[in-house]
Amino acid sequence: MGFVSFAGRVLFASVFLLSAYQEFTEFGTDGGPAAKNLQPKFNSFTKNISVHLGVVVPHVELKHVIAATIGLKGLGGLLFIVSSSFGAYLLVCTDLLLRCIVFLVVIYAFHLCQVYMAKIDFHI
Repeated sequence: MGFVSFAGRVLFASVFLLSAYQEFTEFGTDGGPAAKNLQPKFNSFTKNISVHLGVVVPHVELKHVIAATIGLKGLGGLLFIVSSSFGAYLLVCTDLLLRCIVFLVVIYAFHLCQVYMAKIDFHI
């Protein structure tokens, strides 16, 4: 039973390790496609934070954020394989929280579309 548990952890962690390896090979000098895809969403997120909270968000280089997520995915995957719960926490934090930021921006954009569409009177 111990081998099955270990094999399951290896298979689960391999998804994160291969994802980190792919992002590492595509990283380049500007952060790669991950930074290019995240840039508009991150700008919208910082703009929304600045407008609603009235706080100026400091400038953050996205290539540093992407490099940190690559490192945390790799470290979390390796720690998860050796049965460390800290590795699982790292995987959750890097993957889930980064995606939550992106989804919050997208959901907010859809909310604005519904508000504007309600103001428009359609006559067919």
